[in-house]
Amino acid sequence: MNRPHPALFVGHGNPMNTLEDNANSRAWREWGQRLPRPRAILAISAHWETEGVAVTAMPCPRTIHDFSGFPPRLAEFSYPAPGDPDLAQRVAELLAPVPTRMDQDWGLDHGVWSILAHLYPGAHIPVVQLGLDGGRDAAGHLALARRLRPLRDEGVLILGSGNIVHNLRRLDWHRREGGFTWAERFNSRIRRQLLEQDQAGLCRLEDDDAYLAVPTPEHYLPLLYVAAVQDAGEYLTLLNDHIEYGAIGMLSAWVGHMKAAA
Repeated sequence: MNRPHPALFVGHGNPMNTLEDNANSRAWREWGQRLPRPRAILAISAHWETEGVAVTAMPCPRTIHDFSGFPPRLAEFSYPAPGDPDLAQRVAELLAPVPTRMDQDWGLDHGVWSILAHLYPGAHIPVVQLGLDGGRDAAGHLALARRLRPLRDEGVLILGSGNIVHNLRRLDWHRREGGFTWAERFNSRIRRQLLEQDQAGLCRLEDDDAYLAVPTPEHYLPLLYVAAVQDAGEYLTLLNDHIEYGAIGMLSAWVGHMKAAA
């Protein structure tokens, strides 16, 4: 029997990871060599929030440069992966009766291409993005995400992109490595809940540490789309477990089989 395709949540951090040769980008390139090649990718990014559920359905998604203040070479970066309208329709099928809008306008934002530039630098694998429905709480996203589990048996990589700890107002640019006490505590809690498959716990974001680590939910919610498609007792690997600038958590989670490093 074929194994289900892995699912992966990546803490994406600074968009300059796209171009820089650093610990994050080197880790992502290594993961790309250890992942089986998917037939397509369904990406859930912190940077596409929608009203209702939407999925990109165009054959040729554009590269979106949804940021400012970075070097021109980042704004010129292109990731010309094809889209997959058939996968978009399959997502809508799985999420029914929830209505899913077939989007023709968005494309691929930097939460997706900054990672894929290293996982799959050739940009040959079709990519579809699923929007983050702003009308759902964490439990609502988890319930929606569970319906996507069959995609893993169909050779689709479910890729979540965000940051478990993400508070730009609390950044300390002099603190390249290491987190504030509240960030370390929250990161530790989520690490434990992922390993224990405590999905209800992953949805509880009301304590003081969570208010600081997750002041707005969009960077946290993509994690739930990966946790939700993990089978009971299935192996989960934690990767890149560090905090940058005091308040950006790079912890990533790989669900499923992992090939040995070359």
